[in-house]
Amino acid sequence: MEDKNIVLIGKSAFWISFILGNICLFGYIFTKKDFFVEGGLMVVCWGFILNMIITLVLIIYGISTQSKLDLCLKAIGIMLINIPVAIIYTLIGINIVRI
Repeated sequence: MEDKNIVLIGKSAFWISFILGNICLFGYIFTKKDFFVEGGLMVVCWGFILNMIITLVLIIYGISTQSKLDLCLKAIGIMLINIPVAIIYTLIGINIVRI
């Protein structure tokens, strides 16, 4: 696998999760429709599973191909940026739904 493809995997996973989370959060804020809350919960659950699978694959690939380990860790680091964002969005969503 080429170097740019490894980092592209991490960036793609980051942006897909980030955009879907934004759609759910701001969709609910602007429309107050409950399906955005349900969608947000699904994004968190399925996003966690999918990102964990991608992370495991990158770790295994990086360990098996030592020259690519740094790139795999960089891609995983990019994906990890979503964790605090997801926590903040979840807390905002919980507080908005309570009101």
